[in-house]
Amino acid sequence: MSDDLFGSNPPTQSKTGDYDASAIEVLEGLEPVRKRPGMYIGGVDERALHHLAAEVIDNSMDEAVAGHASRIEITLDAENRLTVTDNGRGIPVDPHPKFPGKSALEVIMTTLHSGGKFSDKAYATSGGLHGVGVSVVNALSSNTVVEVARNKTLHRQSFSQGIASSKLEEVGTAPNRRGTSISFIPDVEIFGEGNKFKPSRLFKLARSKAYLYAGVEIRWKCDESQASDDVPAEAVFQFPGGLSDHLREQLSGRECVTTDFFAGNQDFPDSQGRVEWAITWPIWTDGSYSWYCNTIP
Repeated sequence: MSDDLFGSNPPTQSKTGDYDASAIEVLEGLEPVRKRPGMYIGGVDERALHHLAAEVIDNSMDEAVAGHASRIEITLDAENRLTVTDNGRGIPVDPHPKFPGKSALEVIMTTLHSGGKFSDKAYATSGGLHGVGVSVVNALSSNTVVEVARNKTLHRQSFSQGIASSKLEEVGTAPNRRGTSISFIPDVEIFGEGNKFKPSRLFKLARSKAYLYAGVEIRWKCDESQASDDVPAEAVFQFPGGLSDHLREQLSGRECVTTDFFAGNQDFPDSQGRVEWAITWPIWTDGSYSWYCNTIP
C-alpha cells in the first residue's frame, strides 16, 4: 500500500496563495445567513421570500396551539412591510443569564439557535425552524421592529440586517394589551428590488392557518392598492370546525359517500400533543389528501 494518501495527484498550491490559517473565515452573529441565505431559506426567490412570512406567522401560531393566544393579525403595507401581531405571552424581555447586557428578546432576534422550543418547558409542540426562524428573518430584513407587551408595559426594539439599531426601550404602559408584534421589510440587497410579497399568497396562507387550528382568529389587512377581487383589503378568518371546515371547502359541494365526515381528535398521553382528522369519500371525482404537523404542511 502506498504511503501517498493522495495517490498520484497530490494537491497543488492555490494560485492565490498558501492555504493556511488566514484562509479560514469565522462568521459571527448572523453573518452566515446573509452570506448564504439559501442554506436557511432555500434561496432568494419568491418562494424563499414568502418563507420569511411563514416563519413569523408560525411563531404566533405556536402561541395559539400552546393555548396562550387566540388572535393573530397579519398586515401588509404598500412599502412591502409585513407585520404579524398576536395576543400571546410576548417574547421575554428580561436580561438573558448567558448574555450580560442583553435581553432575551435581543438574543432571540440576533443569535442563531436561540429560542424556547428546544425543550418542552415553553412549548409542548411547535413548528418552524427551531431557534433559527425569526433570527433568519431579522438577518434578511433591512428594517425590523419588535414590540412586546408584557406585564402591562410596552417594549420596543429595532434592528437592521440582523444587528440591533436601538436599545430595548420601555415606550409606555399597555394595560389592555399583551403579546408580540414583529414588523419587517425584506432586504432588497438579498431578494432584489422586484421581489415583493404577493398579497394573494399571504392571504391564502393566513386563511389556511385559521383552518388548521380550530377557534383561532386570524385578521388579514393589506393596503387598498394591493386589494383585488380575490384579496380583500380586510378579512377575518375563524373556523370552529377546524379540519372539517377545511375539507368542506375543498369539496366545493361535491357529492360524497357519507353525508357527515369522519372527523375527530385525540389527545396523546402525558401532554405529548394531539391528533385531529377529517375524512370523506367523493363519489364521482378523484380524492386527494393532505397532512400537517404542528400546522406546517
